[in-house]
Amino acid sequence: MKLTPDQISYWHWGSIDINATLVFTWLVMATIAVVASSISRKLSSSTDLSDGQNLLEAIVEMVSQQIREVAQQPAEPFLPFVGTLFLFIAVSNVLAIVPGYYPPTASLYTTSALATCVFFAVPIYGIWQQGIGGYFKHYLEPTPLMLPFNIISDFSRTLALAVRLFGNMLSGQLIVGLLISLTPLFFPIVMQAFGLLTGLIQAYIFAILAIVYIASGMEISDREER
Repeated sequence: MKLTPDQISYWHWGSIDINATLVFTWLVMATIAVVASSISRKLSSSTDLSDGQNLLEAIVEMVSQQIREVAQQPAEPFLPFVGTLFLFIAVSNVLAIVPGYYPPTASLYTTSALATCVFFAVPIYGIWQQGIGGYFKHYLEPTPLMLPFNIISDFSRTLALAVRLFGNMLSGQLIVGLLISLTPLFFPIVMQAFGLLTGLIQAYIFAILAIVYIASGMEISDREER
């Protein structure tokens, strides 16, 4: 039983390996791009909206509301980044109900890449709001002796974010595989529905944690200014 798409190789030549993680990551990105492009070309301001526009507006409003509640700031600066994270993880996990598909979020490489994006987003948004000096000054607070500990804290937070999503998706794949092998006639439907729900929850939690980390980086200098 393949637990992670990294174990499935479609083409290998020398040091180049086209595995399932790479293939399905590009498939998910292409799916999102095609669907978003198709819906955005038919946007309407009337009350008679298409199903796609209704769904897209509901997702944008939900993500915007969560950003406003968590960050206590207007959602517009954060919506492109956080919304993209949520959509990519959600679509990656939801497509797991398709036979033969392996979610790229079950790969530690993918979750590490997503967590790395959050790692760099925190100082970028912090510097955008406070300036370079204002943001990096917090690494020396409350005393310069805390510099290594504050740096380690940032790296450990990124590692925890990557391992958390990877561990949850991997454990879900393992449980589904075991139950299907024990009772193949009943559990596939139940576990597919369960996997759909947990996949959306994982996307929501990852996006919320990204907002929390970004907001915490921006609030540091707010507290100092007060």
